[in-house]
Amino acid sequence: MKSMVILISGRGSNMAALLDAVGEAAFPARVAAVLCNRPHAPGLEIAAARGIPARVVDHTRYPERAAFDAALAEAIDAWTPDLVALAGFMRILGDDFVARYAGRLINIHPSLLPAFPGLRTHQRALDAGVRIHGCTAHFVTPALDHGPIIAQAAVPVLDGDDADSLAARVLIQEHRLYPLVVRWFAEGRLRVVDGRVALDAAQEAAASLISPQASGRR
Repeated sequence: MKSMVILISGRGSNMAALLDAVGEAAFPARVAAVLCNRPHAPGLEIAAARGIPARVVDHTRYPERAAFDAALAEAIDAWTPDLVALAGFMRILGDDFVARYAGRLINIHPSLLPAFPGLRTHQRALDAGVRIHGCTAHFVTPALDHGPIIAQAAVPVLDGDDADSLAARVLIQEHRLYPLVVRWFAEGRLRVVDGRVALDAAQEAAASLISPQASGRR
């Protein structure tokens, strides 16, 4: 069974989805610890309620990014995880940190990358007039939100949507997608070949990640 450390900054809803998944029988991964850069993040209470070890590495105590990255890496390495999962972790990580965990550092981003990297993704999608929006799970590289894409889930942009309603629809898909991607990683089904992710049983992946379904129901 693979072990992972989850990094959060806020409410921890994607963390909670991962905790729900690892609690299921035969899930091939476990959560060793949750680390957070904000002392009062609500996600810390969720982790504590689930009996998951949690630790704060407060970024405000480190005047330089490199010092924070070093402290965070030390906290991660104490658990010797196979995977580090960013779940709403709102700090840009330096190149050395990313290189340290290359191939075992993943993120869930609320847009269909490469569209709308960075912040305010839902409002930017609305402003651009796109009709399909969604989320992306990807390996993390030094380029912000541009690592090899593992999988994506899509939702329609509906007439009358605002950023909040669109975000809520995307978040449902994030909670579906991230545990699935972690399962694939833990099962050894992901490979990066020439900068692109290869997945065993790709037909299964395609069938499970198209949302809304082909029936057209919303």
